[in-house]
Amino acid sequence: MKLFFRQHQRLLFYAAWIVLGLLQSGLTELQDDEAYYWVYSKYLDTGYFDHPPMIAVLVKMGYAIFPNELGVRLFPLLLNVLSLVIIEKLLNYKNDLLFYAITLSIAALQLAGFIAVPDIPLIFFTALFFFCYKKFAVKQSLSNSLLLAVSIALLFYTKYHAVLIVLFTLLSNIKLFAKPQLYLSGFIALVLFAPHLFWQWEHNWISFRYHLFESNVNTYKFSFTTDYLAGQILIAGPIAGFILLPAAFLYKTRSATEKAMKWTITGIYIFFFLSSFRGKVEANWTSPALVLLIVLSHQYLNEKLNWQKWLLRLLPVTLLLVMCMRVFMIVDILPVKAIQKRYHAWKEWPQQMKQLTKGLPIVFSNSYQRASKYWFYSGQMTYSQNDVAEHRNNYNFWPIEGEMIGKPVYFLDIYRLNRFTDSLKTPIGYVGYRYDSSFISFASYNISTGNRYKAINQNDSLVLYCSNYMNRYHNLYIKKNPGTLYSSTLIFFEQGKIIKTIPFSLQLEKMGTKNPEPFSVYPDLPKGKYHFIISIKVPGYNATHNSENIELIVE
Repeated sequence: MKLFFRQHQRLLFYAAWIVLGLLQSGLTELQDDEAYYWVYSKYLDTGYFDHPPMIAVLVKMGYAIFPNELGVRLFPLLLNVLSLVIIEKLLNYKNDLLFYAITLSIAALQLAGFIAVPDIPLIFFTALFFFCYKKFAVKQSLSNSLLLAVSIALLFYTKYHAVLIVLFTLLSNIKLFAKPQLYLSGFIALVLFAPHLFWQWEHNWISFRYHLFESNVNTYKFSFTTDYLAGQILIAGPIAGFILLPAAFLYKTRSATEKAMKWTITGIYIFFFLSSFRGKVEANWTSPALVLLIVLSHQYLNEKLNWQKWLLRLLPVTLLLVMCMRVFMIVDILPVKAIQKRYHAWKEWPQQMKQLTKGLPIVFSNSYQRASKYWFYSGQMTYSQNDVAEHRNNYNFWPIEGEMIGKPVYFLDIYRLNRFTDSLKTPIGYVGYRYDSSFISFASYNISTGNRYKAINQNDSLVLYCSNYMNRYHNLYIKKNPGTLYSSTLIFFEQGKIIKTIPFSLQLEKMGTKNPEPFSVYPDLPKGKYHFIISIKVPGYNATHNSENIELIVE
């Protein structure tokens, strides 16, 4: 038996990894963001507000094969396994047992490796990029240039901060800038990525502006930085992180590829450390660093027997924790509300609510996650109407709102239940619901003021020239219902908090881009830096986000 395991250890390792992943994928309830990306896949495009389209394509392909949780996760899981295969090929000095011990010591690769989120394909394409770069660094042939270009484009189609991987790799080897093949690779990658760039151009570079200027900008808290540092130790282990992280940074690189890995892992950790002073950084944002962590720590530990012994001693503890967590994710046996709400709260009650709401379309208040999970588990078309105080998401841009306008819907929320005549007790709490015979909302109606920056003197009025081409759904509804009730407001923010609202008269049916409507309001704000948003509110629903964030300087 020992001989059998020794001869087939590699096959057994990967077989066990994928079998456990398949079981976990099929038996674990979808997570919030996974359901959101499932909705992505229903509206395939070359770009989205939040992310590039890679995750949508993967979910679409898998769901076409298995129309359930397994289908949503199928291709991310396969890429997770292939990531390990490529990482193993990146090792210059192979030690199979050590490689298995390191990968099994990183719980995130096992517990999150099957989840349909952009980080999983990002890990795969990071490994693929370094595999192609390793060949390119040795020989700048046409084929290697093409492979490098394709890997770069695939990285960029997965998640925007993939640009850090390419940037730090290039900085690690500036001699490449003298090679014409590098520019050929860059040009080909740009051509391959052009469809997404065209989408961004059509949408006024909305994703880039959101991630650079709107997303995750908060008043600094010291916990942002400490949480980030603690999160990186946990995501690299959680227990073995104290071994793997020092090992990766202590290793002295011996090739251009290893040097690029060292530069990249250092650059990623420093970049997001500095980002923690701007706002909260999620631990998973550094996920590409796991590829580099495995390779560099393996190369170092391969020569440190004492370190290896400690890693192997701690491995059973990690495996026990992982196995327990796998069970808790599948079976509702742990009386912890956070676990129950995350993994065991959605499979039954959406079908009950579907009967109560007669299968009509659903409008959820201010939660793309709840709307997406409800849609997945009920089969009812569901829309998230986002409040002006929250960030926008793709529900502001999909045609779902337009398709519901003027039609009967049910409005659902878990907050302010006094607004509802009926409610249903569910594992996520009471969900209120009410009938609306003719739904109207203007959340997808975007008003342009011509610029994103205004400066006025303290006692001056603020003059805006507002314009918009009304989409056909809103246009038809307004024409048929000229007395539609709505109110328009300028909402002023300071450091992310609403400080003032000023109503003003906005006549949507008169607006057009050729003849912008002028409006004048008096902000009466002290000197300082603010931003404001134009918002439209329909009675009974949220005030929505109807313009870009416009910076205001009061001098």
